[in-house]
Amino acid sequence: MHEHPLWQMTLNRWRDFYRQPETIFWVFAFPLLLAIVLGIAFRNKGPETLRIAVEAGAGADSVAGMLAGSRDVRATLLQPAEAARQLKTGKVVLVVVPGDPLVYRYDSTRAESRVARLATDDALQRGLGRRDVRAVEERKVTERGSRYIDFLIPGLLGLNLMGTGMWGVGFAIVQVRAKKLLKRLVASPMKRPHYLLSYMIVRLAQVPLEVAVLIGFAALAFDVPVRGSPVALLAVAVLGCLAFSGLGLLVASRAQTVEAVAGLMNVVMLPMWGLSGVFFSSANFPDVMQPLVRVLPLTALNDALRAIMIDGASTASQAGELGIVAAWGAVGFGVALKIFRWL
Repeated sequence: MHEHPLWQMTLNRWRDFYRQPETIFWVFAFPLLLAIVLGIAFRNKGPETLRIAVEAGAGADSVAGMLAGSRDVRATLLQPAEAARQLKTGKVVLVVVPGDPLVYRYDSTRAESRVARLATDDALQRGLGRRDVRAVEERKVTERGSRYIDFLIPGLLGLNLMGTGMWGVGFAIVQVRAKKLLKRLVASPMKRPHYLLSYMIVRLAQVPLEVAVLIGFAALAFDVPVRGSPVALLAVAVLGCLAFSGLGLLVASRAQTVEAVAGLMNVVMLPMWGLSGVFFSSANFPDVMQPLVRVLPLTALNDALRAIMIDGASTASQAGELGIVAAWGAVGFGVALKIFRWL
């Protein structure tokens, strides 16, 4: 067995992998760094106090006094020109102009400005004597699975599977082709399928470790839950790995230089970085874009990973998403094998 060409090619791919520290960094360390930075930046830290301005003038001191007790906004008394400048530059999210009636100046397209408008109006109306018509009771809860870090980790896993699948297969093949080594390998007794299969074996062998490192770190550092079956999670990750490896093979099938394959990789991956719901929900895009967004392989993979991790869903319930991922992988492999250039 140790003399078999497939074994030798697979062993060679492993040696190439662990002899390149930069590759190990991008596969294992980079997702952890992203998780740490974004997990800290968007940690559950309670409501943010929004900074607003009160224009100086008649009645300004009274307005500022009523806002002083608010926990939601922090009011600063400013001259009209300075208040306008700070609103324009984003240093304050709302400007209150005292008078009858009160005037609120703010950008209605900014979510924090709309929140500030509601909080400011509530504080001023209460200060002027308003009473609630009906008593209400608040019960605030913070549940594992509903935090931003819980949403982020499956997206980072999907992003990592896409990057390592495409770069690990496509870029490596083009490097060998550019150095004229592929020509020598094809001329050897090795069968051509053995060469491509060796890349796939190494990628599949890396997936369990990729999943374990990222998910294990997220569970220990941020208490991120895995409510579904770990086996189901791993199976979905393996499918994603195969699909993106197929796309990486397709991108590398004709490229002759590393510059060419790098450009093609970016053309394929950059739209999915932004559209596929890695860092924020893909539902934020307009309805007219949703058919395109939903059919992207990374969108389907991220949705399936989140459903298993956060909702505890089964793989059967994600058949539609997994079908999209598998279809992209099958098409990528099929086309790549037909047009692949060995020399």
